[in-house]
Amino acid sequence: MPDRVDHWQAPIRIGISSCLLGEEVRFDGGHKQDRYLTQTLGAYFEFVPVCPEVEIGLGTPRESIRLVQIGDETRLRAPKSGTDLTQQMQRYAMRRSRELAKEQLSGYVLKRASPSCGMERVKVYQPRGPAKRSGVGLFAAALLQRFPNLPVEEEGRLCDPRLRENWIARVFAFHSIQALWSTRWKLGDLVDFHTRYKFVVLAHSEREYRELGRLVANGKALGRSELRESYESTFMAALKKVATPRKHTNVLQHMLGFFKKELTGPQRQDLAANIDDYRAGFVPLVVPLTLIRHYVQLLDITYLRNQVYLTPHPKELALRNHV
Repeated sequence: MPDRVDHWQAPIRIGISSCLLGEEVRFDGGHKQDRYLTQTLGAYFEFVPVCPEVEIGLGTPRESIRLVQIGDETRLRAPKSGTDLTQQMQRYAMRRSRELAKEQLSGYVLKRASPSCGMERVKVYQPRGPAKRSGVGLFAAALLQRFPNLPVEEEGRLCDPRLRENWIARVFAFHSIQALWSTRWKLGDLVDFHTRYKFVVLAHSEREYRELGRLVANGKALGRSELRESYESTFMAALKKVATPRKHTNVLQHMLGFFKKELTGPQRQDLAANIDDYRAGFVPLVVPLTLIRHYVQLLDITYLRNQVYLTPHPKELALRNHV
């Protein structure tokens, strides 16, 4: 099993809130450096830092800002001075999002709870009563609208092993499909991509896998732009759904079927027992996958060897040791 395949080719560019890299851009003059991002993922990703608040001209340190409910509107305000920054931030967010389209990003990490960068559950202060965690940062909202297929996460959610594995797998998959689109691709190239990602998609959504299959089958009847847009949006929507042990087990059992004639009875029973142990929660996903990869290499099963599911991200990250 090769250590690297085409969907890992550099550079993999990731947009990120500047404070997460250790840049002292927060309102208090500090930072929120995330060492997992900078030290672990930094070995694989090239970061593109963005700090909306500094980039609209706010100093460091500065007065804090917050989302405030005013009638039917959510406004961005500095509570001490009463300065309203809503239009300024919205204009900046639209412009900066257009600029980021030129950066060929494969993912983005936002700072949680930020009134500019928070992706969800940002505090919205009310005229009366406690704040509601119902807001989205103004820059984050523009980013998500401009790049609906881009893998975007908050650094806080990446502490969850399943969400972390899901986001990183999406980053490599998005990078791979963008690499396909950058070539003079033909329908046959998309068929090959679809084939290699079969078990990846099945582990996330069987419904979207069938939909993608129909798109590929009808590819000749669709224009290239329509086919590309429909395939990418469906593909990334499928991967956004976090794979569950039940769905992984389904994929592993599919793979087991490829060894029907090649393995002895005891070997098949041992592999099936590993899959059952994973389904029951006794061992992590890496255990049955390691055995499958061993047999794929030993028996040279080409179809499985080409499946991205077996190596969706670098083994050094050990992401499947915890799911």
